Amino acid sequence: MTRQETIIVTTGTGTVQSDPRDVTSLIAELGLTADDTAEPTASVSHERLREVAYALKERGFMLMDTVGIDYSAYPERRPARFAVLHNVYHPDDHRRLFLRVWVNDGEPVDSLYPVWKAANYLEREVYDLMGVEFVDHPDLRKVLTPDDLEGHPLRKDFPIGETPTMFREGRFLDPGAFRAGLTGREAGLSKYRGELRRGQGEDRLPPVMPDGGPK
Repeated sequence: MTRQETIIVTTGTGTVQSDPRDVTSLIAELGLTADDTAEPTASVSHERLREVAYALKERGFMLMDTVGIDYSAYPERRPARFAVLHNVYHPDDHRRLFLRVWVNDGEPVDSLYPVWKAANYLEREVYDLMGVEFVDHPDLRKVLTPDDLEGHPLRKDFPIGETPTMFREGRFLDPGAFRAGLTGREAGLSKYRGELRRGQGEDRLPPVMPDGGPK
């Protein structure tokens, strides 16, 4: 049985009831295709996205979140490199449904701002971090990264870089050494107490930021 099928609950009196949070009939009513996923998810075409969103709003659903996913490193072949996932929820009966739109690189998606104003910052975040553009969004610009940052940090091909973090008391964390200390796999490298959790290393004072900042 997939997670999209109706869940049957047997009460103490022997009465058989369906789970009120099940959205199998709703997916069929909207003419959508259920994905085989752990959470109730339905694939929606670009052409029908806003139509389906309006239909869900009329039924009392609200938009809770919007995220972008890059499947370029996924082991199984997917319909497109990216997907935009809208998380909609009904506050009265607690039904939840994820709407998945498959997106090719450079392909825009209709904004859900005309349906739910909550889409404003949610879609801006996906635009900033994944590079997906939303048609008819009123103010599509970055919301998290600096204006001069090139690229989109949540794409799988975005180059990973790290910067030592300075703390008020003069300590700083070197990212690579800090990770080594947490795992305890390279005893003595981190200079942090994390390595002591495996009974290795000595009680060391953390390093102090050198004059003039990190070198």
